[in-house]
Amino acid sequence: MNLERYQRIQEVLKARQTDLTLCLEEVHKPNNVSAVIRTADATGLHKIHAVWPHEMRTLSHTSAGARNWVEVDTHDSIEGAIKTLKSQGMQVLVTNLSDTAVDFREIDYTKPTAVILGSEKVGASETAKKLADQDIIIYDGNGSVTECLRSQCCYSLRGAKTAHRERNV
Repeated sequence: MNLERYQRIQEVLKARQTDLTLCLEEVHKPNNVSAVIRTADATGLHKIHAVWPHEMRTLSHTSAGARNWVEVDTHDSIEGAIKTLKSQGMQVLVTNLSDTAVDFREIDYTKPTAVILGSEKVGASETAKKLADQDIIIYDGNGSVTECLRSQCCYSLRGAKTAHRERNV
């Protein structure tokens, strides 16, 4: 490996957002899981969490490169996942259309944050909703949740974190 490539890898690793993560709850379509992993990699998330009753099923050919850079921690239950995230000092948000939900852009992302994304069929579980600190709404124009995350959520989160870092420099 030449020096220029090594330095570029170091720059990318330094830009990783270790205090921002996603938690997939019972997402059952492997192509969606793979898309979230690719999106996480593209937006600088170094780790995501997943609650899956079986071994994590991802499409190796579509996310193989991203899996080199994005760690996937699998949990046996959503309770265990949330306990782990909160023990790391994270505020836990859940995507849920409720009376108390706020637009995801209103959240203070300068705090360590985990966002729970529920299954494609039923959304987040009642347990996740009960244990989360805040319900959020991520507006999906007319594309998939993954596309929404890519275009709105993750880039906005990165921008908020970058702006915060720049203000504190």
